Amino acid sequence: MKPRLSPLANHLARRSAFALIFAICLGSANAFGQDPAAAPALGASALSLIEFARQSNPGFAAARAEAAAAHERTTPAGALPDPTFELELMDATNTMNKRSASLLPGQVGQTRYRITQPLPGWGKRELAVKAAVAQATQADAMEDIAWVELAARIETLWLRYYAADRELAHGREALALLQGLEDISLARYKLGLLPQQAVLRMQREITSQRLALVEIEQRRKGLATGLNGLLGRAHDAPLALPLDPEPLPEGLEASALFQAASSANPEVIAAANGIEVARAERERTYRDRLPDFAVGLTNNRPYEGKASWDVMFEVMIPLQQSSRRAKEREAEYLLMAAEARREDARARATGELGKAWSTYTQGRETLRLLDHTLLPQAQATRDASRAALSSGTVDFDSVIEADRQLIDIRTRRLLTELDTRLALTEIKKLTGESQ
Repeated sequence: MKPRLSPLANHLARRSAFALIFAICLGSANAFGQDPAAAPALGASALSLIEFARQSNPGFAAARAEAAAAHERTTPAGALPDPTFELELMDATNTMNKRSASLLPGQVGQTRYRITQPLPGWGKRELAVKAAVAQATQADAMEDIAWVELAARIETLWLRYYAADRELAHGREALALLQGLEDISLARYKLGLLPQQAVLRMQREITSQRLALVEIEQRRKGLATGLNGLLGRAHDAPLALPLDPEPLPEGLEASALFQAASSANPEVIAAANGIEVARAERERTYRDRLPDFAVGLTNNRPYEGKASWDVMFEVMIPLQQSSRRAKEREAEYLLMAAEARREDARARATGELGKAWSTYTQGRETLRLLDHTLLPQAQATRDASRAALSSGTVDFDSVIEADRQLIDIRTRRLLTELDTRLALTEIKKLTGESQ
């Protein structure tokens, strides 16, 4: 027997249930009533853009559809050819029957109904399936190439977008510092402690910095438009501000990368699949030396008489030997070309990887020197010049020059990081890691 609750407990339970239902309804209303434009825009990371492009990029959608179409061709490749139906009207003029001519079955001297089924030679259907499967595998490899190229283009554009955003932030910081110096220079100019030329130079520096900010902002907008184009979105669709990418990896081994470029590179894989396609086609060509067949069944119906049945067996006579030998030589040359394309793909992959690896290692070393030596020195020089300006031991030209050097070193550091990350993107593409 279940225990009965007290009236107070029942009241509290009902209130809790009503509160729970109200909360659920309120949450559902908020979820359904949420403005889609309020959702965070893409662009914070390259990975989010790449995942979005997998479903939205039209070019990759075409490559995916072509690969699916190639797989669908494997089923009909091994199917028998469709049979043929033949209707033959013998003595359509009815000369033997001394009647008027007719084109109606059963109203002529004899009507024949024939069904013929072509039969490929032994093993030809299996080879056709094998060739279709090889072509489907190659189509998959071409889809992988399209995806790797797309992912690399998106990551490259995003890295440039990221660099432009960081360059814009550095430029705004520099402009704020210059404007602070302008206030100091104007105050000293009013006291007669600074010539007018120094104030004018300071204002020229501020104007130049503003022009540079306009150029960087336009460049960032152009990169955002390019990213939206790759994503299949409107050119002015919003993109989130980029976050800092992952730290550059430390333990990249050149030998492992070159091994991956020789075996896992998408173009090398596609070329290797091309060899399989060429081999299958060569086997099909040599199998064409065997004849094809056909069987048929005929029903004979004379105008006046008994119906009869005929059985037909047909064999193709391979007389055109010169044509077949030319096709066989063509198949051999195509196989040689496919093998050469694989070696060419390997050579190009390793050559491009060598350049990317050199750029990456040089960039890592340059970044290390900039972060640990040159950039701290420039910051210390800038801070020291500003302190000396307060005590009157240096002029404004020295302070402006120190700020300009710091801006240049920061810009160089940002461009070096961009080149290094672009080289890493190329390395991932060449080694098949972008898949």
